[in-house]
Amino acid sequence: MDSIFFYRNPDSAASGDGALAGLNIAIQPNISKAGWPVDAGSRALANFTALEDATVVDRLSRSGAFLCGSTKTSEFGFGLAESRAGEAVKQKIADTELVLDMTGEARLAAAAAGVCGFKPSYGLVSHFGLIGLIPSMETCGVLSSSIQNIRGILKAVAGPDEKDFSLPDESVPDFTAQLINPTKTAIGVPAEAQSDLTDEQRERFRLSIEELSQAGFAVREVSFPEWPLFLAVHKIVGSVEASSAAGRYDSVRYGERAPGAKNWNEMYLASRGASFGTLLKSFLFQGAFFQFQRYTAYEDACRIRARLVADMKNLTGEVDFLALPVSGGASDPNPATLDETYRQFACTAFANVTGQPALVLPPASKGQAPLQLAGPRLSDAGLLSLGEHLLKLREGGK
Repeated sequence: MDSIFFYRNPDSAASGDGALAGLNIAIQPNISKAGWPVDAGSRALANFTALEDATVVDRLSRSGAFLCGSTKTSEFGFGLAESRAGEAVKQKIADTELVLDMTGEARLAAAAAGVCGFKPSYGLVSHFGLIGLIPSMETCGVLSSSIQNIRGILKAVAGPDEKDFSLPDESVPDFTAQLINPTKTAIGVPAEAQSDLTDEQRERFRLSIEELSQAGFAVREVSFPEWPLFLAVHKIVGSVEASSAAGRYDSVRYGERAPGAKNWNEMYLASRGASFGTLLKSFLFQGAFFQFQRYTAYEDACRIRARLVADMKNLTGEVDFLALPVSGGASDPNPATLDETYRQFACTAFANVTGQPALVLPPASKGQAPLQLAGPRLSDAGLLSLGEHLLKLREGGK
């Protein structure tokens, strides 16, 4: 059981008051908690201890939540190889877990654990104190068996932060639960998002969509012809941002220094070579290629990204929400290569590219697949209410 954790909080229980009093929350070691070891799953941050709390941690603590420890993560949270995300919630060691979602990690981890997983709209949650790789795409996801817990956490952590100047100057949504009327709620199912599913996965997803129809929702197929471009844009833009972000891990400020170097350049190259794992190196090499050899491709990807955001805004203007699969057809739960990793996130990366919220619900029955729901950016409250409505129907409307 302890193998789930990278670090266990030595305190035995929460003692604070507030809206989240009594809630046990696990974080990953890429979310800073002052005094806790924070290595982000990488040798590049070996023996590093956080100097101050991340904004999300500070706000959770002020709301009375108890941080029970940090769970093992993949290197810098990219992909799910070696990650134990979701296990603490699945085994009821924690009520909720915060997991950095840069490609869909929080949502896939929730699906694997059989719990709910939520990626909030980009710009709602401060990045201060988060150790990630893709600043324009990543955000702090939340895993829990209870959507009420997810809503409570978002109420506590969302909003402007003077330490994070990247947050847009926007009003924070009201996260109060909303009434969902199925007969007045249209849900679109993008056909192209199912293209990589196996026959078995396609059938399980069909059964999950049937649940929506039986609940009275107006479900219809919609089309997003350029769907494959989401992965292409993520691969290029995401890897360039990662290559730039990882430049700070030079063994001077962080991490272990490789011995035997004759000069600064040798020390830098040898230390970075020893610090990063194979999967992350592949990602960073790809980013460096587009940054220094094919920069025009990066510029094109940025332009295509803007077009995809606009097209998605138009699509979500035609329906209230989208329903999609979670897994893109990859069979290996811990892929080792970059191509396999991206194939795993073929159905989730879109929300990181566009910044819109996405929610994963566990299957209602053994024959169904986990269901991913998405809405327009800043529709977080409505999306959570939709998920809560469906979960209540499963319980007989209680």
